[in-house]
Amino acid sequence: MESLICVPVLLPLLAAGVKLAIGGRLRHLQAFISLGALCVTLAVSVVLLVAADRNGPLVTEIGGWAAPVGISLVADRLSTLVLVVSQAVTLCVMAYSVANAYDRQEHDAPMAIFHPAFLVMVAGVSDAFLSGDLFNLFVAFELLLSGSYVLLTFGGTESRIRAGATYTLMALASSMLFLIALAITYAATGTLSMAQLAVRFGGLPEQVKLLVELTLLLVFAIKAAIFPLSAWLPDSYPTAPAPATAVFAGLLTKVGVYSIIRLEALLFPGGPVAGLLMWVALATMLVGVLGAVAQTDMKRMISFTLVSHIGYMVFGVALSTVAGLAGAIFYVVHHITVQTTLFLVAGMIERRTGTTSVNRLGGLMKATPLIAVLFFVPAMNLSGIPPLSGFLGKLMLVQAGLGAGGWHAFTLVAGSLVTSLLTLYAVAKTWGKAFWRLPREDRVGTVVESEEATGEEPTVTTVALPAALPLSVTALVALGLTFTVLAGPLSGLAQRAAGELMARDPYISAVMGRQE
Repeated sequence: MESLICVPVLLPLLAAGVKLAIGGRLRHLQAFISLGALCVTLAVSVVLLVAADRNGPLVTEIGGWAAPVGISLVADRLSTLVLVVSQAVTLCVMAYSVANAYDRQEHDAPMAIFHPAFLVMVAGVSDAFLSGDLFNLFVAFELLLSGSYVLLTFGGTESRIRAGATYTLMALASSMLFLIALAITYAATGTLSMAQLAVRFGGLPEQVKLLVELTLLLVFAIKAAIFPLSAWLPDSYPTAPAPATAVFAGLLTKVGVYSIIRLEALLFPGGPVAGLLMWVALATMLVGVLGAVAQTDMKRMISFTLVSHIGYMVFGVALSTVAGLAGAIFYVVHHITVQTTLFLVAGMIERRTGTTSVNRLGGLMKATPLIAVLFFVPAMNLSGIPPLSGFLGKLMLVQAGLGAGGWHAFTLVAGSLVTSLLTLYAVAKTWGKAFWRLPREDRVGTVVESEEATGEEPTVTTVALPAALPLSVTALVALGLTFTVLAGPLSGLAQRAAGELMARDPYISAVMGRQE
């Protein structure tokens, strides 16, 4: 069973290598390779999740070198849960990109790069979730970033190159900070194995522990787009192709959140920065949602809600309780699916109408009722409308906050409720303008070529979408609704994952083979 842990990392890399060797030829074979590799990794991830939930953490040592000398991949309840959801989401996004044929833009290029870059990024995300070593986590970040650089600038337009430059500078800065944090950690402890660090940090002076914790937290906060380190995201994500934007929003920021969960639960449980995290969570929720309310572009509105709802996850981590951590884990799983779905729907709207400006859209409810439903369901889920999973995740966090007590926790609860109401207002405003508002009759059946050409007049088009395109989005919407139907088992799994994280001993003993 332990040998399967490498599959979600190695198989996408192998598939990417084969696709690079094929180049721009045999496009149907390329699609088959991509979808086949992701189907296999999803199946393996499900097997790992069941095994980890039944038997505890599973560990494999790369190259046969045991920790702390070697690099370990660890599949516990948390890592396998987010791995399963991420693989399901990336499979749907890949199906979307195949249906939309983004790779055909490279027909005259020496080699097809969209799918290989996508698979490299998927391998990096999987490696980050499974990594049991801080240096391997750094490598995983660089692996997923190498793929994301290509996807963000895909097509070479001016806006994408400009956004790519911002994103690259941000990523390089966080990578340099990560290396500095690794150097400090190794100098203080003599190891980068997370399991061994969890033991050795206990014997360090408080000042050293605080320095390491704050440095690593700063790195992961940049990756997760936590306020005030989130200014790069709304300008970077909306410019990329819809499949790239969707997987960026759904997964890349969650890798940062996942790393924060590991940091605070395994390495620094009950550390002194919990109070700081509470204020950061509150500011992230409120600043993000206020930015969303002010937007007139659908993609930018969704980007700001992405920033805002990262605050909910940090909220759960900051409580430093099993209930709070379980709420954060549940919300991570919910948000990966919902946020990805919304960006894919925005891509469908942009392809059909030529714009995502809500001031220039109208009548989509009548013209494209399927797209209207595919936007409405995840939008309401994001807003926390009962009984959807977004409501259940927020309810878990609110109950954890009230159970923790204290004015800090109560302030966070109040902030989360305000954020939920403002999120509902932001998506309702977008829905009203883009879907319910009637277009001008002379605009019906026209395609928006530019903002200057149409001003602020609402328009709708009759441009047909590929028949297979809505299927992948429908699958994602169904996955999000499944979290509602299976909320009981999912919340129970989140509770068990949180309890395992807070106990720490199962993880440490599985990696080190003994209690230290």
